[in-house]
Amino acid sequence: MSCLQCYACPEQQTVAVVETCGKFDKFAQPGCNCVCGLLGQSIAGNISLRVQQLDVRCETKTRDNVFVDMVISVQYQVQKEALYDAFYKLTDSRQQISSYVYDTVRASVPKMDLDQVFESKEEIAHSIKEELTKSMSTYGFLIIHALVTDIEPAKTVKNAMNEINAARRLRVAALEKAEANKVTMVKSAEAEAESKFLQGQGLARQRQAIVAGLRDSVKDFGDQVADISSKEVMELLLITQYFDMLRDIGGTNKNSTLFLPHSPGGLNDLASQIRGGMLQGQAASQLSDPAPSQPARMQ
Repeated sequence: MSCLQCYACPEQQTVAVVETCGKFDKFAQPGCNCVCGLLGQSIAGNISLRVQQLDVRCETKTRDNVFVDMVISVQYQVQKEALYDAFYKLTDSRQQISSYVYDTVRASVPKMDLDQVFESKEEIAHSIKEELTKSMSTYGFLIIHALVTDIEPAKTVKNAMNEINAARRLRVAALEKAEANKVTMVKSAEAEAESKFLQGQGLARQRQAIVAGLRDSVKDFGDQVADISSKEVMELLLITQYFDMLRDIGGTNKNSTLFLPHSPGGLNDLASQIRGGMLQGQAASQLSDPAPSQPARMQ
């Protein structure tokens, strides 16, 4: 500074160091301070009392031989009661803090695997803060926080980790999809079984109704017409239903070709086949119905 300058005005939260002929004289507080250049006084430098942050990027290796770049953010502040030590004991405080950060990180991270490094960010930051607090307090610096703000492995390692994670998620998705397909197939099989059971019940009841109707028709026909057997009446009714079936097939909109034995001599065989089918249906329906329980006899 010029030897004619007679004042110094440090900013707020800043302290100026005043020397006289190269020897420490006093600290100039924020505001206007008299500094007489004619008496050999001069401003040697300024000390900021604000909280400062230093970002340190450190490259190190983990226990499983993976190189990672770590960014550690250190927040520190000069203590008011130790301004002399902070200014005169250290030439470069930021370089000193960086050196301690390098030493702590490279001593702790090589003992961990890569996954443990991500999981132990808080422990690493705590170790850095403890080491810096113990070392920098001698020089008048207060360590407020030490934060591990970034852990970046090599690009190839990062891609491999992403692929492992994607494969794990695809495997879980495949298992869930297979389980859903299993549930769908089981429910579909249960529904199909229930449907067939109900169809069987409906078919049995239909055959019972047909047999009952034919029985009533034979009885009514035998009461009204004399000299005719029940067998002849049954054959007449079956043949009548047969012709009704042919009429319904011929009147449908869907064109289909059916080959049926339709000779006059084959009608008797056709009636026997229909009658046998009706009797078999009746027997099957009777077997499907539960037998009534017999009362127990008293001894």
